[in-house]
Amino acid sequence: MGNLKLPDTIKMVITDFDGIVTDNCVYISDNGDMSRKLNFSDIMGFSILKKNGYDIAIISGEENRAVEVIARKFDIKEVHTNIRKKIEVLKKIIDKYSLSQEEYLYIGDDVNDLESLEYAKYKLTVSHAPKALKEIAGIQILDKDGGCGAFREVADCLIGLKK
Repeated sequence: MGNLKLPDTIKMVITDFDGIVTDNCVYISDNGDMSRKLNFSDIMGFSILKKNGYDIAIISGEENRAVEVIARKFDIKEVHTNIRKKIEVLKKIIDKYSLSQEEYLYIGDDVNDLESLEYAKYKLTVSHAPKALKEIAGIQILDKDGGCGAFREVADCLIGLKK
């Protein structure tokens, strides 16, 4: 958390889900049901951001119940799942909310986030991200891994800016 450099102008956190809020694993039961593990620290990150007036958007390459549960619990209006071309959705969100480059950040962890990370001024990834993401100009690498407090790390940094 101490290494993040974010401005106090951020209004919206736009994030991927799997690999950021989850540990990037999918658990498949014997009957074929898939599930994901979430860390309560990351879930608390959503609560902290909402209680402090931040908007949150989720752009996920997958469709899963975990996203639905989090979106419902925290009344997240911008939830986009099963998205292959995330940059298009990112630009629509920015336009819809009239956000400048100073007013949002993007968190992603894999190659399907590459264009969105390159586009955003404030961009973050997790330590387990591929080398191509870690080499993006201006990217900040979180101390925590996805599903192990990475999303909370961002929330704590932003809340610290408000104090």
